[in-house]
Amino acid sequence: MLLALDAMGGDHAPSEICRGAILACKEHSDLEVALVGRAPLIEQEIGGAEPQVLRRIHIVHTDEYITMDELPAAAMRKKKKASLRLAMEMVRSGEADGCISAGNTGAIVAGGILVIGRIAGIDRPGLGVPIPALKRLTLLIDVGATVRCKPLNLYQFAQMGSLYMRHVMNVPKPTVALLSNGEEEIKGDEVIFEAREMLSRSSLNFIGYVEGKDIPFGTADVIVCDGFTGNAMLKFIEGTGEALYTLFKDEMGQRLLPKVGIFFFLPMLKELWTRFDYEQYGGTPLLGVKGAVIKAHGRSKAPAIASALRVARNFIKQNCLKSIEEELAQGGV
Repeated sequence: MLLALDAMGGDHAPSEICRGAILACKEHSDLEVALVGRAPLIEQEIGGAEPQVLRRIHIVHTDEYITMDELPAAAMRKKKKASLRLAMEMVRSGEADGCISAGNTGAIVAGGILVIGRIAGIDRPGLGVPIPALKRLTLLIDVGATVRCKPLNLYQFAQMGSLYMRHVMNVPKPTVALLSNGEEEIKGDEVIFEAREMLSRSSLNFIGYVEGKDIPFGTADVIVCDGFTGNAMLKFIEGTGEALYTLFKDEMGQRLLPKVGIFFFLPMLKELWTRFDYEQYGGTPLLGVKGAVIKAHGRSKAPAIASALRVARNFIKQNCLKSIEEELAQGGV
């Protein structure tokens, strides 16, 4: 299996991206990675890899790449040799089985639509982020691909999210909920209300509305919202986690007894931190396009990149794209 990895995308490119490719190839003997970007920089980063790993890492040279602050669609159209675009063209041509990038989210979405293309019948793609919650792993979709949504978009996000959880995360009959400003049926605007009616009539395991406070508790397997709300919610969750971690460290540094007690408390803290660490889950699938496209966190370091490659590998090995296409074509889930 060959995966195309945008070596120039992300805050820590290309060093951490290349290290992540090495880690993933060590973990999976059936994996090959094409690092797309500036060859001289990539060669410096992978030079120390073991020979059996290095044989499965290839370099596709290009000097162009898309920065985080560029207009996504314009950059994707203008920069024909950008590392992200070349990685996606490898997927479209069949040269690569999937692509991964920690770069510009908007450019990844634009490329998914313009370069790879949408699945027949899908109006807009959605980015689904796995969120580690108390009861289960919850897929929050959409988190930035489609900022303004129609009821049809929310309905299709629910369909694709449910299929993803079933085929990739092995959840037999995923529960689906709509994010709203209350649990009562009278809550929500016209878009939310109409989407609720569509979901209520579907074969999905729809359980109604949930509120923002329900997300950390894992109230549903799939939580559906528009891209603006989802992105704001995701950043809030990330920021809250980091703030609590910083607060805890500051308090520990100021008090003597906690410093002593931390030696007994540390194993549990490490376990909790690992459980809620986004680097374990690594990748966000762009659902609704005709290829395996995985968005990694912009701040991803090597372990998170390796996780994103693992997400892409599992997506492909479990034939998730074909399952989504076939079940959507049949009009059911």
